[in-house]
Amino acid sequence: MTTPANPTHQLPLNILYSEAATGFGGQEHRIYKEMLAMRDAGHHVAMVCRPQARLVTLLQEQGIEVHTVQMGGFAQFFKATNFIRKLLKRGQYDVLMCNSRKDTIIAALAGRLAGTPLIVRTRHLASPIGSLLSYTGLPHCVIAVSDYVRQMVLDKGVSPDKVATIYTLEQNLAPAQHSTLRQELGLDDTASIAICVAVMREKKGHLPLLEAMLPLFKAQENLHLVIAGSGSPVFERVEAFVQEHQLNQQVHLLGYRKDVPNLLAGSDFFVLATELEAAGMVYVEAQLAEKPVIGTATGGVPEMFADGVGGLLIPLGDKQALSQAIQTLSQDKALCQSMGQAGREWVLSQNKFTAEAVTNNLTQTLNRWLGR
Repeated sequence: MTTPANPTHQLPLNILYSEAATGFGGQEHRIYKEMLAMRDAGHHVAMVCRPQARLVTLLQEQGIEVHTVQMGGFAQFFKATNFIRKLLKRGQYDVLMCNSRKDTIIAALAGRLAGTPLIVRTRHLASPIGSLLSYTGLPHCVIAVSDYVRQMVLDKGVSPDKVATIYTLEQNLAPAQHSTLRQELGLDDTASIAICVAVMREKKGHLPLLEAMLPLFKAQENLHLVIAGSGSPVFERVEAFVQEHQLNQQVHLLGYRKDVPNLLAGSDFFVLATELEAAGMVYVEAQLAEKPVIGTATGGVPEMFADGVGGLLIPLGDKQALSQAIQTLSQDKALCQSMGQAGREWVLSQNKFTAEAVTNNLTQTLNRWLGR
């Protein structure tokens, strides 16, 4: 959406974000980055979430105002709704940004009772949409994290003028110049390293990836797969697969890591055989690190890179195509370098993923909706 902001509602916007989840996955990471970027763009932002949420400490460390209230269970429903209603009225917020079904039911209802001018629900997931209550009954408008997710919302019957795509911003625009990965693994420059960075959930495709790479490991002794991420029980299943097939020397399970740019810099290419993905910003991050990517044609993944430019897009569930794509990149470091550079150029040319692009897009969209 690039419609100019309504001139009657100028900066800064006063925005309250809400989130009921307590962990810190892709959804929460997007919220965190977006709030910091919007704050840096001149808006006032604040968060309301559960007291045990990881967002509390992370946002407070960045100087963001955080309000906490329990949102779980029927007994807490009215207390949380009243708490947020009073918060919205006291803070005179222009916009309430809800992010999951639970906090939308509570916070959006509070927003309606408080008379908040604009209530927005962000849809982060690629899974089927159930009730429309948290998309049309309580919020005024919906933000989707990809065009694929936007189409899902439209297919449920939400009016097109009330749904906008706002991509997740990427902060790591400059690729890391040095990496400690090969030293950590005891590998030299002749090794071909594929890297997979993702929370270890069933639909992320870790086991299908290993199955597709199994014959390649046997044929290429210098081929390595680095897996960064954690999550039970998938981690344990992957670990068992590695042990069963004696891949300990070629598959490296690093667990959760905070130094993803460092890991990407030491790898040759990125691969994620995800089976369900709303967007897939890790593909963008890998391209900005000048690494070619291999991804599956599912959800919003095709929007994250250009097939044949910065990566290779394979049909969902096609292990042979996945194996062939990995073999192609693992045997040609010059191709990896040229595709990596092309991928980075493509990402920057799209003007969709930088902090400036996202905050401008979001600001204009919110102002346009407020103007109505």
